[in-house]
Amino acid sequence: MKFTLEKKDPQSKARAATMVTDHGVIETPIFMPVGTVASVKGVHQRELKEEINPDIILGNTYHLYLRPKLDILEAAGGLHKFMGWDRNILTDSGGYQVYSLSANRKIKEEGVKFKSHIDGSYHFFTPENVMEIQRTIGADIIMAFDECTPYPCDYNYAKRSMHMTHRWLDRCMSHLEKLPFKYGYEQTFFPIVQGSTYKDLRKQSAEYIANAGAEGNAIGGLSVGEPAEEMYAMTEVVCDILPEEKPRYLMGVGTPINILENIALGVDMFDCVMPTRNARNGMLFTAHGTINIKNKKWEADFSPIDEMGITFVDTEYSKAYLRHLFAANEYLGKQIATIHNLGFYLWLTREARKHIIAGDFTEWKNMMVKQMDKRL
Repeated sequence: MKFTLEKKDPQSKARAATMVTDHGVIETPIFMPVGTVASVKGVHQRELKEEINPDIILGNTYHLYLRPKLDILEAAGGLHKFMGWDRNILTDSGGYQVYSLSANRKIKEEGVKFKSHIDGSYHFFTPENVMEIQRTIGADIIMAFDECTPYPCDYNYAKRSMHMTHRWLDRCMSHLEKLPFKYGYEQTFFPIVQGSTYKDLRKQSAEYIANAGAEGNAIGGLSVGEPAEEMYAMTEVVCDILPEEKPRYLMGVGTPINILENIALGVDMFDCVMPTRNARNGMLFTAHGTINIKNKKWEADFSPIDEMGITFVDTEYSKAYLRHLFAANEYLGKQIATIHNLGFYLWLTREARKHIIAGDFTEWKNMMVKQMDKRL
């Protein structure tokens, strides 16, 4: 992977950059739609490519390992060919799923024993076999195996967990050196900073991850229930330490406002289920605020869903029609809302990039944050 820093905002730490992998160019800042099980829920790959148009999407190691399973993915020639996607893919290592399965897993130094949410069968993830699994899945960017701590988290637990994540990182990197690439292209490896909401731990972890010398770095363990102010404080601490010449990925974040504020702190890459999950519940994000399309006020509003929107659904359908689809429990409504929200998130990060390059990002960001904080 090649990472080129192109422009920095004069009033913040925001930056515009370009990443190049064997599957193409990624212009940052970038939002990565979440395609957990080899599918961005409710969206055809053609719509994803032509309307939403992301440079990169995200898949999940835990889910893909359980279904369709590795033998199917390998027989298909990797995840790209299996799902018909010829652009970049990043895979999360499964650390977050380990966190979310707290009632059905046991963590020890060797790795994590967990119970499948599908059939109750038991499995064991180690730093070594997670690297092997991600080689077989074949994503362009793969993540270290880590433990994502909950919020709130006891200081001593956060410290022990952080050190274990560091030891797991060493094992990941050592094992990865022994594994040949598959499918005729290379993979880029990102380690993950942990440390909960403790500044000293975040500093220590960021220094350890920076010294690992990987091609990119990620920030984990945020957006797990902590106040936004604490998220921003931890992100700032970490971004001040992680090397400027490498991409920074803030995992699982977040609202449109969260994304803009973290871009201002120096983050390049984001993913979150919020645009798709909230869409399925009738919440639409726009540049002028949030719309609950289920509200009666939209019942006879025949204006376009979003006149500023970048996808075909924004101008081809009205608010009244979309509200009707939700009231009738018609799945098309969820699909329309999903395409709209993902289109908006991609527009937002690309617009941020334009303003960073133009040199007026901070002024634009502050204006957008005020506008998007409204309920329409």
